[in-house]
Amino acid sequence: MSSIIVVPFHQDEQLPAENFPLPGGGHRMVVPDLPEGNIWERLVSLYRVVADAVSEAEETPLVVSGDCTVSLGVLAGVQRRGVDPSIIWFDAHGDVHTLESSTSGYIGGMALRLALGAHADRMVEPLGLRPLTERQATLVDARDLDPAESEFLSTAAIRRCSVEQIHLPEDPIVLHVDVDVIDGDEVPGLRYPVPGGPPRNTVLDAIQRIVDTGRVVALDIACPWYAGNYPQRSELLAAITGRFELH
Repeated sequence: MSSIIVVPFHQDEQLPAENFPLPGGGHRMVVPDLPEGNIWERLVSLYRVVADAVSEAEETPLVVSGDCTVSLGVLAGVQRRGVDPSIIWFDAHGDVHTLESSTSGYIGGMALRLALGAHADRMVEPLGLRPLTERQATLVDARDLDPAESEFLSTAAIRRCSVEQIHLPEDPIVLHVDVDVIDGDEVPGLRYPVPGGPPRNTVLDAIQRIVDTGRVVALDIACPWYAGNYPQRSELLAAITGRFELH
């Protein structure tokens, strides 16, 4: 079983809970008042509360949010439980930019790189997160890469694979699933859709294989989509959470 934690934010922007049409009820909502300050300070404040919720969860935490950087709070919370996990990162994008390489400055495009310790003074140190090594990270089906990301990944020890050929680490696993890993035509209203991805059922089968190992210590689902009432969204979240909650 799992404890479902909803973090209705995209970066430091609070979103309506209706953006996350989860089945059932009784979910823990993480909606702290964020301090004044720059976006980094506001995100650290938010992710500290996420880490608290994950570390205090009575069952395996399942975290649903509006972007990928919430995974940093999930990792910190898992580490507080005395676990040293690897991470499997499903995403159509690389999320391995730095402030120097990013042309947009979008922090969500740096999420995995931050988990590896980039800009430590801005995120991992104030959050109390122990950075992962590159060998603890597996990047799944990232197909929309900027040149700087491709250059970094060409020499990094991060494993890369398709959803059909995932190498499963022997460590405990934090499973991060950005729903945009699915072909953009199957998930309506995405902020950053990418064509040419795997179909929904292929992704769901891959999630099932990972969950079946019994080593998943947290599942983090990122839903970077615009507001809208689409039945496909509730069906997708029900399918992912249903596979996880069987364990």
